Amino acid sequence: MKAEQDGDLVEEDSPDENVQTNQYSSISPPASPEAQDEPFSTYFEDKVAIPEDVSQVFSFRKLWAFTGPGFLMSIAYLDPGNIESDLQSGAKAGFKLLWILLGATIIGLLLQRLAARLGVVTGMHLAEVCNRQYPAVPRVILWMMVELAIIGSDMQEVIGCAIALNLLSMGSIPLWAGVLITITDTFVFLFLDKYGLRKLEAFFGFLITVMALSFGYEYVLVKPNQGELLKGMFIPYCADCGPVQLEQAVGIVGAVIMPHNIYLHSALVKSRDIDRKNKNEVKEANKYFFIEATIALFISFLINVFVVAVFAQAFFNKTNNDMNQMCNETGSQHTDLFPQNNETLQVDIYKGGVVLGCFFGPAALYIWAIGILAAGQSSTMTGTYSGQFVMEGFLNLRWSRFARVLLTRSIAITPTLLVAIFQDVQHLTGMNDFLNVLQSMQLPFALIPILTFTSMTSIMNDFANGMVWKISGGVVILVVCAINIYFVVVYVTALNSVLLYVLAAVLSVAYLCFVVYLAWHCLVALGVSCLDFGSRVSNRPAMLIEEQSEYDS
Repeated sequence: MKAEQDGDLVEEDSPDENVQTNQYSSISPPASPEAQDEPFSTYFEDKVAIPEDVSQVFSFRKLWAFTGPGFLMSIAYLDPGNIESDLQSGAKAGFKLLWILLGATIIGLLLQRLAARLGVVTGMHLAEVCNRQYPAVPRVILWMMVELAIIGSDMQEVIGCAIALNLLSMGSIPLWAGVLITITDTFVFLFLDKYGLRKLEAFFGFLITVMALSFGYEYVLVKPNQGELLKGMFIPYCADCGPVQLEQAVGIVGAVIMPHNIYLHSALVKSRDIDRKNKNEVKEANKYFFIEATIALFISFLINVFVVAVFAQAFFNKTNNDMNQMCNETGSQHTDLFPQNNETLQVDIYKGGVVLGCFFGPAALYIWAIGILAAGQSSTMTGTYSGQFVMEGFLNLRWSRFARVLLTRSIAITPTLLVAIFQDVQHLTGMNDFLNVLQSMQLPFALIPILTFTSMTSIMNDFANGMVWKISGGVVILVVCAINIYFVVVYVTALNSVLLYVLAAVLSVAYLCFVVYLAWHCLVALGVSCLDFGSRVSNRPAMLIEEQSEYDS
């Protein structure tokens, strides 16, 4: 059984035709003796059994058994950072960028497919595979980069919760108090899995339902133009768009495709009881996980569309004067948020709730805040799981569960609390832009490793990426990384500081060197054999079956 949990399987000869006779994984074992102990488990103290329906090509009972990990993964597509990107897209470009949102979600689905397959086939998540494949120094650098992405995402999520609490209390709960409340209830909710894995997944399902109902209510209230919505979604063109809309389009891609979510999904799929010695079971698990992820991301896409459409219909091309006048007429206490000038309206999740309240009444504001609270709370919890999986995988931690939760929470929450204490709730847009840039920079450190390892037959065996997936995956990752680098360049050039330019140049050299290092390993895994001079990551078998068997035992 340990071999199944650790993920380093050797398939012995068997008369059973369903059992493969070659190894699924030749991932090198850790060097230290204690590293060979069975790792702690954060999320998998019990595993969901898969019903036996061998006579059916498709079974809803089996799909239900596999349902859960994809919906937890999809929450990253609904976090406050995504919601803010959605509303800004609607306010700045109307319906014109919905096709970008659709394309980014489809790309995200394809990348999540790779993550799920890695976890199902190897029995290990991406951080664990990185720990076994990369040398010590690159491994530590990679961990720090992913940790930065988690901190950036977590700050957006926790502050999103705090903003929602501030709106719901009409300003009575300050930002710092909202952060503390979010930290506390996150600790409570995280231990729901002690009462059963399915109960925890049901709780996340409830939070997604709250988001759908909240933002769906706003959608019905505003009554967007359905023709313009469909045109913006399926016609890949942006008429009369300028630098503002281009920057927003880039921001959509950066907000949707998040690096830590790749690590998270590869770990969540381990929660199902799959016999990885049985090729048919592995194949079946890959199929159902992909179907579930497709359904989950379709729902998250609809929720994102609700938000874009609301702000596209009601606030596109609106000015600060328009908002000031409307808020004055309705007696809102937030009139001072909108200076009396004809500049285009700039919104974030806080101002978004305010303008909805001014135009459509207090109910719209409170329901918006409830949706943001559900988005922030759910994504904060999945972000915490991401932090634990990443830290456990890269560092091989041997701590108690509470100690690991406390450490990962403290790393992410400390900077968030400092921001909440010294920053006003009404002036957080600049910080959100910085956090989006921070996460965009970390994308290569998830996308390159996942393509690398899922392309290696020494790890994935018959489930390794074929030539089509290798080429298309490489092109997609190249395009996504290029888009996000452009986003970073636009942000840095707008800083107008020579000192910051010099600092950015120095950091860029180190950053690009590490990306090139990972890309080199990736190209070797993709089959560019002329580059295979000393790479630890290779498609050639890394160890003998006997050595693997000894490690598993």
